[in-house]
Amino acid sequence: MSAAIEVSGLVKEYGGRSGVRALDGIDLEVPSGTVLGLLGPNGAGKTTTVRIITTLLRPTSGSVHVAGIDVLRNPMGARRRIGLSGQYAAVDENLTGFENLRMVARLYGMSKRQASIRARELLSSFRLTEAADRRAGMYSGGMRRRLDLAGALVARPRVVVLDEPTTGLDPRGRRDMWAVIGDLVDDGTTVMLTTQYLEEADQLADRITVIDKGKVIASGSAEELKSTVGGERLTVTLADGQDVRAALRVLAEVGIGEPTHDPASREIVVVVGDGSRTMVEALRRLDDARVYVQDATVHQPTLDEVFLSLTGEPATPIPNEPEEVTA
Repeated sequence: MSAAIEVSGLVKEYGGRSGVRALDGIDLEVPSGTVLGLLGPNGAGKTTTVRIITTLLRPTSGSVHVAGIDVLRNPMGARRRIGLSGQYAAVDENLTGFENLRMVARLYGMSKRQASIRARELLSSFRLTEAADRRAGMYSGGMRRRLDLAGALVARPRVVVLDEPTTGLDPRGRRDMWAVIGDLVDDGTTVMLTTQYLEEADQLADRITVIDKGKVIASGSAEELKSTVGGERLTVTLADGQDVRAALRVLAEVGIGEPTHDPASREIVVVVGDGSRTMVEALRRLDDARVYVQDATVHQPTLDEVFLSLTGEPATPIPNEPEEVTA
């Protein structure tokens, strides 16, 4: 399978020799018709990488090819093959939703008739038909995000780069966006996705690359990354007023390594080697110690736990805008 995006040795420095190195030798490869999830803490270099790939920023060194086009030598050629939806919706608030999309289509060289047809198609796909003739300035934040992504798809690009695409969307809007991205990939489009919603990466990405401090620190499928953390997790929720120290001692005996305790949720989590058998043994010992349990579950490691293990900090999604009113 050929690569739709190839990034090699990407370096970006600000301020000369005494400045900041935002990217320090990034390598990426995204096969055609797949989704790459690019993850990392705030300030890791995700947006800088996106801006270079989409011709908005020149690197200090390194190479970038999109759909076979050298982005640095032929930025105009690359732009014709890339659709970009950034962190903040880029729409003209004085135009209606329909007028925004028709304008973008006309800029791509479509006739008036073709532009109108394409605009109506996208408005329908993004559940914006009823709001098509309202000024975009009257849209909710989530509706503007959907209109922005629709604009990125006007020319049916071979590669779509989505930088935090579901910021500001309510749960229904986020699921709708996931469906749109899935449809794009089914049609052969290649998607590069930056997100801090790890559930989103788990749901959508064929492969995930984690960057931190401008370097790639891990890459693989979601399952491959989860396997690096090792072991199932036993989560025990204590009943109110129980002896936490006794519970921690019991779970340390049956688990692998030290358990962690969250006082707010009354949950204790420990890595275990044989999930179901260990849970039965843990519950028996806790009962013998007169520690009463409200709930107990065994689960595979999550991407949140992978992220924490790799970067030393939890993922911090951008807070949602107020609940949107959808059209």
